[in-house]
Amino acid sequence: MKATNRRQLLLGGTAWAAKRVLRAANTPRLKAAIIGHTGAGDYGHGIERIFAGLSDVSVVCVADPDEAGRTKAKAASGAARDYADYRLMLEKEKPDLVAIAPRWATEHHAMSMAALESGAHLYLEKPFTITLAEADDILRLAKQKQRRVAVAHVTRMAPTVRRLEQALREGLIGEVLEIHTVGKMESRAGGQDMMVLGLHVFDLARLFGGEVQWCQAGIRTKGRPATLADAMESPTDKVGPVVGDDIFATFAMDSGVNVTFRSRAGLEKAAGPFGMEIIGTKGIVRLNSGYAPTISILSDPNRASTTRTERWTNWTGGIDPASEATFEGLLGYDASHRRVVRDWLSAIEESREPLGSGERAMKAIEMAHGVFQAGITGQRVEFPLAKRTHPLAT
Repeated sequence: MKATNRRQLLLGGTAWAAKRVLRAANTPRLKAAIIGHTGAGDYGHGIERIFAGLSDVSVVCVADPDEAGRTKAKAASGAARDYADYRLMLEKEKPDLVAIAPRWATEHHAMSMAALESGAHLYLEKPFTITLAEADDILRLAKQKQRRVAVAHVTRMAPTVRRLEQALREGLIGEVLEIHTVGKMESRAGGQDMMVLGLHVFDLARLFGGEVQWCQAGIRTKGRPATLADAMESPTDKVGPVVGDDIFATFAMDSGVNVTFRSRAGLEKAAGPFGMEIIGTKGIVRLNSGYAPTISILSDPNRASTTRTERWTNWTGGIDPASEATFEGLLGYDASHRRVVRDWLSAIEESREPLGSGERAMKAIEMAHGVFQAGITGQRVEFPLAKRTHPLAT
């Protein structure tokens, strides 16, 4: 990678922020609103704080039907006003930006449609929606209103992940052949794990592997093949109906890369952190997912050696490791959200789609729903899915 390009990648966020500061003096501040629901998904991973410290954004209001939660979120966000009813808030305030914060996706569609009708651009916690039909509705209205929708698939915006995408194209491990992804496989193993953590790895699988052509899957519940009668509402994270405690799926991508997904109860310790292995003709990359991902590489895996583990080395692609966990003075989830928010604001200004767009989030959900459909029917499923309602809905 050329030194100039590396410096641009390292400093791009800082330079972009500096340009916005210069323009802020001549541009009215954007009005932002936050919609949460304490007790029904709350504020996701700190979404009430995503606008903190932005010189060109003013948080004017927050909505939450729970009074105690609303008071707490108002203080955390620095909002000037608060409302129990988000629809009333949108009608009165007419914000430019709306953050839809609940981790549960049950209200995302209604909240998004109301915010778009009010004229706002959207930032959502994931999962984007419960069904593909809901996602289609939101994307259709956003296009009609010329609004930009971003979803908090934060891992794709991490500096080393963006560098890895480029390095894979440049032949870091030769030709990419396969991508093996795993969920977290703890108490939520199976369908719920796939709809919560699996969406992150599906988003990355598409980033590295291209568009999905078809999917095949096997789903088991307590050791037997799962049926539609086993489907149930997700027990903790409310992300729609789920099924199975053991899922294995295969996707064929248009690039020729094959992608797999595994989530099985009891494999949490054996599999390690959720993420993926990317297998190429000249090496293997291991990406441990999260807001501050780590990447390691095994070069020339067929070379004789004492142990395979001795040849794994950390890989940063020339990125300062400290930049993974920090950004603009923020840490952890706050830093990872800020990267997505910066790109979202830039996309609004430049009239383009955000890198973490609603469409990309919809396609991650489509992969998961394809697994449910293929696993229950026992048939190969072609993409894009023709069925846009939930595959487990009766």
